Amino acid sequence: MGVKLLRSLELRWMLLGVAALGTVLGGAIPTMSNTARAGAALEERKLPMRFEWVACEPNCGWVSAVGIVTGDSPKDFEEFARGRDLNGATMVLDSSGGSVNDAITLGRRFRGLKLRTTVGTTLRPSRASDRPRVASEAYCESMCVFLLLAGSTRYVPDAAHVRVHQIWMGDRADDAKAASYTAQDLMIVERDIGRLAKYTFDMGGAGDLLSLALNVPPWEDLHELSRTELRLTNLVTTDMVADVLPPGKGAVAVAIAPRGQDKSQDRFSAASADPDKGSPSRSTRTAEALPPNTVAATPQQ
Repeated sequence: MGVKLLRSLELRWMLLGVAALGTVLGGAIPTMSNTARAGAALEERKLPMRFEWVACEPNCGWVSAVGIVTGDSPKDFEEFARGRDLNGATMVLDSSGGSVNDAITLGRRFRGLKLRTTVGTTLRPSRASDRPRVASEAYCESMCVFLLLAGSTRYVPDAAHVRVHQIWMGDRADDAKAASYTAQDLMIVERDIGRLAKYTFDMGGAGDLLSLALNVPPWEDLHELSRTELRLTNLVTTDMVADVLPPGKGAVAVAIAPRGQDKSQDRFSAASADPDKGSPSRSTRTAEALPPNTVAATPQQ
């Protein structure tokens, strides 16, 4: 297999849970009700990742990162960062995942800037006198979880949903069980798992994170990490929102939505439980729920 074809296969290799780009519509999100806003946020998470600086006062702000990681995301971030002093800034993530290798590249760049990371959705004020807020009812799924891990300080609010699963070939995500796989595909799988493992440990993550993710096949629902698992995997380094979004002058009003009863299962402690019982709700599904002929978000070269 030639180098060009190998590169093509590599670019298809991504975490599941990402819908085809051609099936969603872009555009700005106007002021709307909570229900409509939630639906629009879901659609935004299916688009290529977009970076935006959100200022609440001259000395207060954060970076909003919404959407899936594609082959253009590292370049897009460099263009966004040009001329900005982002050292120590906070990255607010709301994403359904994306390309494995490009997310690793992006995550290493985040760590180099000592960015702090959290999960949330930026809410724009309807009046000029109001400040933007961060709503904690948001999603960080698939490779987004490894972007979260890149933060020098990491906070996950109770209402946020952090979900993991196995990595797979994006061009065979519509029916993972029925698809055919070559020895070359298996080589790519092994190689990228190795890259992801090295990245995880370099970022200070625990092997438990890889174990949890790699135990969830693409035909099962994404596994939502419980509060215990968030600590077990080292995804959370602080329980104080002020460590990522400081209060005081120029304070950010953080909308903490009630999570209600935590239905997430600790996968390690419930390994023998019936997988069809107690499954958490989700914003995206794995392979079986994706549109037919779904392709990877990363463009082929």
